[in-house]
Amino acid sequence: MANESWQIKLLFDGDCPLCSREVDMLRRRNSAGRVVFEDIAAPEFDPSRYQLTQEEVMGHIHGVLPSGEVVRGMEVFRRAYAGVGLGWVLAPSRWRLLAPLFDRAYRLFARNRLRWTGRGSKSTAPCPTPADNRER
Repeated sequence: MANESWQIKLLFDGDCPLCSREVDMLRRRNSAGRVVFEDIAAPEFDPSRYQLTQEEVMGHIHGVLPSGEVVRGMEVFRRAYAGVGLGWVLAPSRWRLLAPLFDRAYRLFARNRLRWTGRGSKSTAPCPTPADNRER
C-alpha cells in the first residue's frame, strides 16, 4: 500500500446512498490519509481476503486494521472518525452508559439499511460480534 501511515481500512457499500454520503464526507476530511476505503460493492472485491463472507460484509460495516485485525460496527466509525480528526464527534459513543445505546442504534440501522435506502425489503442479519453476545 502506498500510504503506510493508515490506521483503518473502511469496508463500505458503495451502492448504499447513506454509506456513500458518509464515506464522501470522510474522504474530504482525510487529508493525512489515515483512513483508506474499499468498496464491497465493487466487482473485484473479495471478502475472503479478510476471512469474511459477502453476507457478513453486507450485514455490518467492517474495518481492517494495519495488523490485519477486523473490527465491526460502531468501532469502525469511532476509528474512522478519529482518523480524520473528528474523534470528538463519536467520543460519547465510548462512554460506559452511552456505548450500549450507540451500539444498538447502529445494529438497528445495519439490519434495516437496505430497506430504508430502497434497495430491498429483506433485512440482512448482521454478523454477531463478541460485544453483541455480551449485551444479549
